[in-house]
Amino acid sequence: MSGPAIKWQLPMRRVLLALFPIVLFSIYLFGWRVAVLLALCNAAAFGIEYAFVRRWGEPVTSAIFVTATLFALSLPPAIPFWMALVGTVFGALFGKMVFGGFGRNVFNPALTGRAFIYVSFGAAMTARWTQPFRGMPGGFGRWANTAPDAITQATPGMLLKAGASEPAGWADMLSGIEPGVIGGTGAVLTLLCGLYLLWRKAASYRIVIGGIAGFLVVQTLAWLGGAARAADPLGAAASGSFLFGIFFYATDPVSACQTDPGRWIYGALVGALSSVIAVFSIWPAGTMFAVLLGNMFAPLIDMASRALRSKRQ
Repeated sequence: MSGPAIKWQLPMRRVLLALFPIVLFSIYLFGWRVAVLLALCNAAAFGIEYAFVRRWGEPVTSAIFVTATLFALSLPPAIPFWMALVGTVFGALFGKMVFGGFGRNVFNPALTGRAFIYVSFGAAMTARWTQPFRGMPGGFGRWANTAPDAITQATPGMLLKAGASEPAGWADMLSGIEPGVIGGTGAVLTLLCGLYLLWRKAASYRIVIGGIAGFLVVQTLAWLGGAARAADPLGAAASGSFLFGIFFYATDPVSACQTDPGRWIYGALVGALSSVIAVFSIWPAGTMFAVLLGNMFAPLIDMASRALRSKRQ
């Protein structure tokens, strides 16, 4: 008896390849517990999709592994395994399969699951930030950082929110050796992996450029305008998971805009909302909610874009 068939889509394989260095770096930072968390999330997401597609006579798509990996990388390193599994199941089930599976979901499934546990288990998602390992072998030689003071320090984004002018050194912010979500701390590594996605055409450059431009414009206006909790634009972009979000979540080919003009608008909307939420809300970062809001308006943006193009013809 053969096992369940898996349909390996080329764009999804490229996304997984781009994520591989980030996964390795996250293990170095936070230990092998990260690898087990990733494996559990992928197994749970695979099980959910398989339970549906076997009834439809369809294969499991490799997109489910992208969903599970992105979801796991969006979590704090010390989150309990069972909470991560709850979020995985919710994201795969209610963010994807209830809409009919691959290609039919309205919202990004990984962020759907994260938003659910973010509002359900707020303390675990916002108050337990693990200090990363430094030096070699780093987390490659440890299960997790269990030192008494390992889960004490706020993320750079939280410090910026509290008004710190320089929450971390630029070397740490760019390298990613700082507290934060599992996969969203290293600005330089994220940028390199994201550029690989653009080079291989696995992500839309229009969304990425539009998103970064929208973020920088709004963040600059808030900063120059003297908004109380507005950090300088470059520091804000490098200190959190914004770059990870704009490259890997906002560019989801299903839940993002499908037209080229719409992608520019959608990207700018996500970037601008990321800044607005981070500066003016109670949350230290706004990319998750910004992408989900962008998903909500993506069909309308596409509809308006097509209507405008039809009028010009």
